[in-house]
Amino acid sequence: MTAGYLARKVGSLVVTLFAVLTFNFLLFHVLPGDPVRLLARSGHLDPQEAAQLRSLFGLDHSLPVQFLIYLKDVAHGNLGYSFAYRAPVTSVIGPALRNTILLLGVATVVTVAVGVLVGVVAGARAHSRIDSSTVTVSLALWSLPTFWTGMILLILGGVWLGVLPVSGIATAGYEFTTWGKVEDTAQHLVLPALTLVLVNVAEFVLITRSSLVEVMSEDYMVTARAKGLRRRVIVWRHGVRNALLPVTTATALYIGMVLGGAIEVETVFSWPGMGLLTYNSVLQRDYPVLEASFLIFTIGVIVTNFIADLLYHLLDPRVRQA
Repeated sequence: MTAGYLARKVGSLVVTLFAVLTFNFLLFHVLPGDPVRLLARSGHLDPQEAAQLRSLFGLDHSLPVQFLIYLKDVAHGNLGYSFAYRAPVTSVIGPALRNTILLLGVATVVTVAVGVLVGVVAGARAHSRIDSSTVTVSLALWSLPTFWTGMILLILGGVWLGVLPVSGIATAGYEFTTWGKVEDTAQHLVLPALTLVLVNVAEFVLITRSSLVEVMSEDYMVTARAKGLRRRVIVWRHGVRNALLPVTTATALYIGMVLGGAIEVETVFSWPGMGLLTYNSVLQRDYPVLEASFLIFTIGVIVTNFIADLLYHLLDPRVRQA
């Protein structure tokens, strides 16, 4: 990897982040509704009290001044003060971010592992009955709306069967041992994670299958078969290693899509993560929390794609020669 290539990627990353900061700030400051009025739940707020609240939260400045203050605060790691929670945004987001990382981490590992495995099985038997059935089921799963799928699983697993918790991350009113707490959290994790897996696994199945079918037709694969190598060796040692290159990019793009899906899933199952926090903050016009939430989402997507670009550059010699 050349220094020039890395410098171009880092420069592009910085410009993108600045554009995101600008858009992120403007988006939530042009939304209808007055956050100061929403803070006064009773609705009785005289002009002097309203002015004090605007000054307290920095809303008495013009938009350009607020933007400069916002940039300075972000640079110092200060994401503001929540209107609704009356606490620093970092303390509000911290627990929610950990819960979302847990949910998305488990869902991502299962999605990629299952998707790649099934895709390899289908691709190695291209145009067979197994391949046709896999493609059909994958397309059906890919068409499922995330919100609807979550509701169906909630009804099936939590209401009809009654075997799994349907909301939250922990059972209220119980004192658990360390292992008991882990087991309880795992039970609450099953339905939301399964929702994300079902609606996203098809992407990796189809990408892996298509890539492997293409690789299996390459000249060096024909040569491997002509040498009499076992089918398992041909598929896994030679085919899969080259077919997985597009999965690297797909995984990075998946992060961006699954963040949007997390908002829906966490809302359905009341999972106390970034998605549910964002949903509640929209209802409450909590601008600082919204800005911080979308900033974290966007940085996650940008950094993941940045890492994927670097990995692809290292893994594929054709990219280095371009």
